[in-house]
Amino acid sequence: MKTSNMMKWEIKERKGIRNAKSSFWHSTILHYSLALLITHCSLLVCNAQKVITNSQMIGIGGTNVLDTYLSAEHFKGFGASYLSHTERQRTTSRWSTIVEHEANISNVKDRVNKKSELEGAYKLYWGKLHSWQLMDGKLRLQAGGVLNASLGFIYNTSNSNNPAQARAHLNIMPTVAATYRFQLFGKKVLARYEANLPLAGVQFSPNYGQSYYEIFSRGNYDHNIVPTTFVCAPEWRHLFTLDTPINSKYSIRIGYLGNMQQSKVNGLRQHIYTHRFIIGFTKRFSLISHAL
Repeated sequence: MKTSNMMKWEIKERKGIRNAKSSFWHSTILHYSLALLITHCSLLVCNAQKVITNSQMIGIGGTNVLDTYLSAEHFKGFGASYLSHTERQRTTSRWSTIVEHEANISNVKDRVNKKSELEGAYKLYWGKLHSWQLMDGKLRLQAGGVLNASLGFIYNTSNSNNPAQARAHLNIMPTVAATYRFQLFGKKVLARYEANLPLAGVQFSPNYGQSYYEIFSRGNYDHNIVPTTFVCAPEWRHLFTLDTPINSKYSIRIGYLGNMQQSKVNGLRQHIYTHRFIIGFTKRFSLISHAL
């Protein structure tokens, strides 16, 4: 009996050892598999190539200004603009980041050429676009949205009372873009069109008959921060460009930048239309972040 019990105990002990070894190897294999998976994913993320396209442009063209706070007259003239357009995208992602800096300055006159106004603005656009590649990569469509912040002014050189109007707004703008690659006279050409439309935002505006002295010196708030939509503050901004390469990194860019901006808030009407023929350079380069 003792011998039989000892044999049973030895068999159980061997089975226990085998089970422990099997469990150990299963656990080891699982740990190594997870480590390899994490390492592989980390390498994919860290070694993903980030492609950056930056364009620096200047432009000149016509400007049309109306601001009933300053004058009921329409003013027309010429202006100049600077535009910096940057797009960043990883090769492993369909999402890209758009950053644009735009500055405008214009000198406009009334219809009888007696009064003049000086208009200026700085605008920042930041957003995300999702892309689709079509026609074997020749056509790229993008859609998304940008956040637009703008600061500006209109100064009437003839007014002694309330000679200036401040401009400030913050907008959420749905955005679409299309890029097409083709050849013209044996040269590679990249055509791109981008359009922005406002959805909703907020805008600063004095009320009808309210002076800036009342707002800032006396602190008389009168609905001066106004919620806006595409109904009361429509805007259509569009950019069309053509790029042709000089070398592997740089391209010459020409195009058109147009912005038709209107608002009707607090009993005041304002519109600023700008049309610019633009020219500049585009640089395209890549960054690779290596894992340590």
